[in-house]
Amino acid sequence: MEAIQQNQPPGVPPLELTGERTLPDVPAENYWYRRHLAVYEWVAAWVAGLRVADLACGEGYGSALLARSAASVVGVDANPQAYEHARLRYRAPNLRFERGLVESFDERCDAIVFLQTIEHVQDPAALLARFARLAPVSYVSTPNRLTLAPPGAERSDNPWHLREYNAREYGELLRPHFRRVELYGLHHARKLRAHDLALRLGWDRVHGALRLTRPFYDRFVPAIAASDFRLSARASLDRALDFVAVCHA
Repeated sequence: MEAIQQNQPPGVPPLELTGERTLPDVPAENYWYRRHLAVYEWVAAWVAGLRVADLACGEGYGSALLARSAASVVGVDANPQAYEHARLRYRAPNLRFERGLVESFDERCDAIVFLQTIEHVQDPAALLARFARLAPVSYVSTPNRLTLAPPGAERSDNPWHLREYNAREYGELLRPHFRRVELYGLHHARKLRAHDLALRLGWDRVHGALRLTRPFYDRFVPAIAASDFRLSARASLDRALDFVAVCHA
């Protein structure tokens, strides 16, 4: 699998896929990138006109997307390679990047965005309390342990994750620090939902028997779009891929 970003702009160093963060421009990673992007697009609609901090921004694609609607965006990440890549690749008058630990971020803003990172944090309670002091609303997402890890396991085999949560545990983590928490679930939609149905009908046996696995997924995975995911407050959270919390201070 090609694990380095392809076709980067001149002067922008490509990043290598390590599993710590997702990346655009890596065809085999496209499912995870679009899964993250779907949430950024949803959040972007809610932060229009606001001053936003995108903490643990990674490669920077999410910060750049938020900057299309927000009044201003600061993307913060501790990794030196990610920071250098982001500041060189994504440029807009209302967008800047800082290198630093999210635990040290101390700038008041209108909204904090913190996606797919709370599971990496040693002391999540202290960090959430900081968010509540800095912004009136925080958007915090994490994967659902029930659909990420093997049945009955404490967590998945992702070495970067310190703890993973089910919906009840995630609510219990968040609610002590905020006046109100709204919890949404991310689910498959469109062609990913059709693929789920095909798997239930035995598609795994068919593509393996016909030796179509590699040709099919070499086409299918790069074709996945953000619109192949949907956020819902009504669908079962236990079956969600990720939880997206809107936390009101």
